[in-house]
Amino acid sequence: MTEKRELQKRDAELEKGVERTRQTRVYTPAVDIIEKNNDIVLMADMPGVDENSVDITLEKDLLTIYGKVEPEIPENHRLVISEYGVGDYERTFTLSDEIDREHIRATVKDGVLKLVLPKAESAKTKKIPVTGNA
Repeated sequence: MTEKRELQKRDAELEKGVERTRQTRVYTPAVDIIEKNNDIVLMADMPGVDENSVDITLEKDLLTIYGKVEPEIPENHRLVISEYGVGDYERTFTLSDEIDREHIRATVKDGVLKLVLPKAESAKTKKIPVTGNA
């Protein structure tokens, strides 16, 4: 028996009392978070976003990613049916003290944002040597 998993875009939720300044849908990008020995890697699916349309901010402990997407309709054409929702992307993460905030790196390729969050020295796994002397 095969398991079927349907992926759908989720609208990003706003905090109470917050309004958007751009009149477009905003989606929460799906992410994978992978922990490695020296860093944490976050991969966010943001179709239509490139290095010029993504904005990443870090304010105190909040890391916010925002991707702006413009709908692409060729000149002298009109949209008849749209089965794929087009809009911006936004997601916020709370970082712990285990992240080295000064060395966070970000790249984007083919609509996938990759954030590398290096671990602070105090959070890295350390190997304890064992000797035969007591």
